[in-house]
Amino acid sequence: MHSADAPQFDYVVVGAGTAGCALANRLSKDPRNRVLLLEAGGSDRYFWIHVPVGYLYTQNNPRTDWCLKTEAEAGLNGRALNYPRGKVLGGCSAINGMIYMRGQKQDYDLWRQAGNEGWSWDDVLPYFRRSQDHFGGGDTWHGAGGEWRIEQPRIAWDILDTFRDAAAETGIPPVDDFNRGDNEGCGYFQVNQRRGVRWTTAKAFLRPARRRPNLVVVTHARTTGLLFDGRRCTGVSYVERGISKSVIAVREVILAAGAIGSPQLLEVSGIGRADLLRDRGIEVRHDLPGVGENLQDHLQLRTIFALQDAVTLNEQAQSWWNKAAMGLNYMLFRAGPLTMAPSQLGAFARSDPARETPDLQYHIQPLSLDRFGDPLHAFPAITASVCNLRPTSRGSVHVRDRDPVTPPAIAPHYLSTDEDRRVAVASIRLTRKIMAAPAMARHAPEELKPGAALTSDAALVEAAGDIGTTIFHPVGTCAMGPGSDEAAVVDPRLRLRGIDGLRVADASIMPRITSGNTNSPTLMIAEKAADMILADVRA
Repeated sequence: MHSADAPQFDYVVVGAGTAGCALANRLSKDPRNRVLLLEAGGSDRYFWIHVPVGYLYTQNNPRTDWCLKTEAEAGLNGRALNYPRGKVLGGCSAINGMIYMRGQKQDYDLWRQAGNEGWSWDDVLPYFRRSQDHFGGGDTWHGAGGEWRIEQPRIAWDILDTFRDAAAETGIPPVDDFNRGDNEGCGYFQVNQRRGVRWTTAKAFLRPARRRPNLVVVTHARTTGLLFDGRRCTGVSYVERGISKSVIAVREVILAAGAIGSPQLLEVSGIGRADLLRDRGIEVRHDLPGVGENLQDHLQLRTIFALQDAVTLNEQAQSWWNKAAMGLNYMLFRAGPLTMAPSQLGAFARSDPARETPDLQYHIQPLSLDRFGDPLHAFPAITASVCNLRPTSRGSVHVRDRDPVTPPAIAPHYLSTDEDRRVAVASIRLTRKIMAAPAMARHAPEELKPGAALTSDAALVEAAGDIGTTIFHPVGTCAMGPGSDEAAVVDPRLRLRGIDGLRVADASIMPRITSGNTNSPTLMIAEKAADMILADVRA
C-alpha cells in the first residue's frame, strides 16, 4: 500500500544496470515524462571500475558486486561457483569483460520464429546501430555518434597472433569483425572502452541524462516489493539507507534488475509459480509458472597450455619493475596490459561440421592461473577458454524465503544434458587440435588443464566438470513468448502476462541465449523496450 504522501512518477525503473541506464535516458528524453531510477548499489566513482584490468578488483568485491554463488552443481562435480553481478551504477557493464558482441543473425530470427513478433535480426539491427559510436564509423552494420563507444584493443600479443594462425590451419578463418550477423572465425575482440578507459552504460547513458530535471536517480535503494491495485502494478516499495519508502508509477514500472534480480522481485511480490510461493510463505497474487525458470548461461572450459619461447603476461607480471612500467605506460598513454579486457582474442567455431552455424566461442588469454583470484603462473602459458554457445541445460532462479534481501537459489544445472556433455568433449578435442597445429609447434605447447592423459569421453566429461566455470551470461528467467506459450513471463512487447502497468526489460526476457557475450544484446533490449513503452502511450 502506498503512503498518503508517496511521490508520483510516470515511470519507475528498477535497476541502474546496463538496461536501466539506457531506459532512464530514453524515457526521460521527453521532458513531460517524470522518471525515477532506483539502484540498490552505489556510485561508480571507484578507481578500479574505470581501469580495464580493474575487473580483477571489482568482481567478488562487495562494493561493486552482489557476491552471489550458485547452488552446488552436479554437473560440476559438486562445486558451487561465484556468480558476479554488478552492484553499482552501470551494473554488470562496470565489472564485465567489456567485449562488444551481438551474437548471430540466427539467434534473433529464431526468437521471431517462436512467435516473438518484431525481434528478428532485421528488426533489432537498427537498435544495435542506434546506440553505437563505432571506431570505424557508420555503415550498413555499425552506427556512429551514439552513446555506446566501441574501440579496438590497445595491445597485441604475438602468441595470440600465433593462435589465430593455428586456428586458420584447422579451418577457422581470420576475421576482423564478429558483429555482422555471422561471427564464424578468429580475431581480436572489439571492446567497450574510450581511449583505454572502461566505458559503462552509466557513463554513456546516465551521466548525460542526470542533468534533466525530470529524471531522479536514487542509489542505495533496495526495491523490496511491487505495489498493486487489483491486477495493476501501481508502484514499488524500497528501502533507502535503512528508511522504508514507496513511490507511485502513474504509467508503468519497468524491471531492469537482471536475470537474477527481476525474477526474485516478482516472486517476493507474489508473482510466480503458485506452489513454490506458498512453500516459501508468500501470498500468491498471480500464478505465473515461468518466473525464475529457463535459466541459461555459457559455461566456459578453461584449458591451459604451458609454452616455450613465448612472451605472455605470466612472466612479465612476476617483476615489480615490470608492473611499475605497465602502470606508467597506462598513466601516460592509456596503453599496455592495464587496458586489457579479460580476453583479447576470440574465435567462433563448430563442435561438429554438421552444425549450421558456430556453436562454440573461445576467449583466449596470454596468461594462466589455477583459479580466478590466484596469482599468475611464473612460466609462459596460454588459456583457451571455450564455451557452448547454445546449451540445452536449463536451470532456475528462485527465492529461498519471503525476505527480499535473502539471496535467491541460483541453479544453472550445467552439463545436465547428454547434448551439453557431448559438446563439452568435442570442444576440448577441437582445442587440442588447434594447439597441435603447425603454427604452434615452435612453442611446444604442453597441456596442463584438463591434462593430455585424459582421452576417453567419460574422462573428458569429468574434466569439464572440474575446469568449467561461468562466463557470467545468465539470461532467460522472465522469458518472452507469444500468448500460446504457457512458459512465457512477458509478451513480445515485454508486458508481464496477467498484470497491467508492469514490464521487464533486461537479459531475463531472452527466450534463448544469444551466441556470444550478452551485455550489448541487453542494451539492445532496453533500446527496443523504450520505443515500445513510448509508442504505447501515443497509441
